[in-house]
Amino acid sequence: MNWYLAVLKKYAVFNGRARRKEYWMFILFNFIISFLLGFIEGLVGSSYGILSKIYNLAVMLPAIAAGIRRMHDVGKSGWFVLIPFYNLYLAVSEGTKGDNRYGPDPKAETLIT
Repeated sequence: MNWYLAVLKKYAVFNGRARRKEYWMFILFNFIISFLLGFIEGLVGSSYGILSKIYNLAVMLPAIAAGIRRMHDVGKSGWFVLIPFYNLYLAVSEGTKGDNRYGPDPKAETLIT
């Protein structure tokens, strides 16, 4: 849950780098929350899905920002999130060790603290 909240704290931060763990834990919790909201709306009988729409709209910007920071971690431009399948390959790839032009290695920062 801390990884999910860390992405939300960086709501619209498009610079820097995001580790694989940060990105995929955000995706996992985002999926779980969306599933639970859909389940609740199904129990209530809401056919509009207003809770899901509000939630998806609220996390759209942090999700894009996390994806761009993930591309930065592998040494690519944020625009690579627009390339289907290749962006998935980059998202599961290990990040560049050490500093790159997008910032310091996020793994090195967590080992120090």
